[in-house]
Amino acid sequence: MYLPDFDYYAPETLKEACSLLARLNGGASVLAGGTDLLSHMKNELISPKALVSLRRIKGLDTIAYVAEKGLVIGARATHNDLAGSQVLRERYPALPETARVMANNQIRNRGTIGGNIVSAVPSADLPPILIALGASVVIEGPNGTRTVLLEQFFVGPRRSIIAADEVLAGIVIPDQATTGSAYCKFGLRRSGALAVVGVAASVVADGASVTQARIVLGAVAPTPLRARQAETLLAGNAVTESLLEEAGRSAANECRPISDIRGSEEYRRDMVRVFTKRALRKALNIPIQHTGEGT
Repeated sequence: MYLPDFDYYAPETLKEACSLLARLNGGASVLAGGTDLLSHMKNELISPKALVSLRRIKGLDTIAYVAEKGLVIGARATHNDLAGSQVLRERYPALPETARVMANNQIRNRGTIGGNIVSAVPSADLPPILIALGASVVIEGPNGTRTVLLEQFFVGPRRSIIAADEVLAGIVIPDQATTGSAYCKFGLRRSGALAVVGVAASVVADGASVTQARIVLGAVAPTPLRARQAETLLAGNAVTESLLEEAGRSAANECRPISDIRGSEEYRRDMVRVFTKRALRKALNIPIQHTGEGT
């Protein structure tokens, strides 16, 4: 497989990148890590006339805490950058843990958080945990900068609100009272597999009670999906096994899976039930019970 011919641009600023994209009028793709983009080009799924690389734009690979703003992650930070980040391990350890279970080491060295988001693949691992943490994306365009909640970014499989002349510049995780978070996924292999089901949970707990919860489902709807009914069930209630089971069943009812080669609709629904309970237990620091159903 060979790459088709294309023009290559390597701007030094976001403003220059957006100007190039506007001038190329939809005929260009943004190149960050390229793990998804180049594969699609080789397989003739897409044929952009030009690639606009972000590699020379300074500051897009940083991960830092900014006072009164939150944790700021540049769009070109790689999965291994996330996995090895000390500030992430201290503040939101679920995020580096998620990055460590993605693909293989070679892909993690190249793949970027921005690319994982912009590709808008329903089975992507990072969006569910980022949405559970209330993250926003910073989008740069010819008319300036806009910030959008990540859960509002996706509109369908491989479709998002980002325009052809815009660049996703970074991700911001705001300061919050979260006491625990987790991402649990089920794939057909032990490591590196696409998620058949992914569930992220973020909780604020007060003793034995849940004050607030976010539950986000991946790979079981056209876009990452908040299980809002399950969240409401948890809020203000003491944690019991029956409550976790009820939340798992609610999430299973809320998801919209398809049947494909990796699993049937019915199987995915049951895995949502199981993995919602698992993610909540992990976020709440409750030992996971390994029974016959995998909970």
